[in-house]
Amino acid sequence: QLHLAESGGGSVEAGGSLTLSCKVSKPNRYCYGWFRRIQGKDKDGVAGIDSDGSTSYVDSVKGRFTISQDTAKNTVYLQMNSLLPEDTAVYYCAAYIGKRCNDAFGTEPDYWGQGTQVTVSS
Repeated sequence: QLHLAESGGGSVEAGGSLTLSCKVSKPNRYCYGWFRRIQGKDKDGVAGIDSDGSTSYVDSVKGRFTISQDTAKNTVYLQMNSLLPEDTAVYYCAAYIGKRCNDAFGTEPDYWGQGTQVTVSS
């Protein structure tokens, strides 16, 4: 069983920055991803990182968001810069075990975190 615990959400003005963290209890060969649920919509993938460090992003966040990992701390980060009001959402950390992000995104993750709210005001 893998436990994911997000932290770092909050409220910020447009143009500001936030960093989300996801503490992982038992890392393995994986893809870790950040998803978000904008109010009234389904969860959508935002960024992913494979166990070898390869990263991928949805077009709407490219150049603004950066996903990274600290394997010594078993933590995955999402650095969010130049935030826009449309980035307002509940952000979730997720894990696919034994899969690469490019193959896994679009399918249901094996594990989800509890979510953290990010609110960007104009």
